[in-house]
Amino acid sequence: MTSPLPRPDRDELNAFLRREFPQNDCRVEKVGECGATVRKPISVADLRPGGTVSGPTMMAVADVALYAALLGEIGIVPLAVTTSLNTNFLRKPAADRDLLGVCRLLKVGRTLAIGEVFLYSEGLDEPVAHATGTYAIPPAR
Repeated sequence: MTSPLPRPDRDELNAFLRREFPQNDCRVEKVGECGATVRKPISVADLRPGGTVSGPTMMAVADVALYAALLGEIGIVPLAVTTSLNTNFLRKPAADRDLLGVCRLLKVGRTLAIGEVFLYSEGLDEPVAHATGTYAIPPAR
């Protein structure tokens, strides 16, 4: 599906996220070809007891990766919203490594987009979580 809006590059997406979501510290590293990769620096605020990255932090990274991948396909449409996000936590993430979210969009339709995200502790081969999500795309884009 092609979009009448221009497809943003990585720098345009990062500028949009900084402006509209200043509380978010994920950064887009790669976008395009129905996918995106985002990086989240892990700090003590992201940890839970047991010295691991919290579930809400991992889910936020998955959500940002889906959003970035979608906007990379349809253009910057701020009102595209998450309608579902299902996360499977696979193993303990490293507390001293950035978290990477690697998204692949499975389908982009007129009103809905579906994608999956694998989350990794930087430098480790095995994913720490897997998420699937659906985004609602507003009309008139």
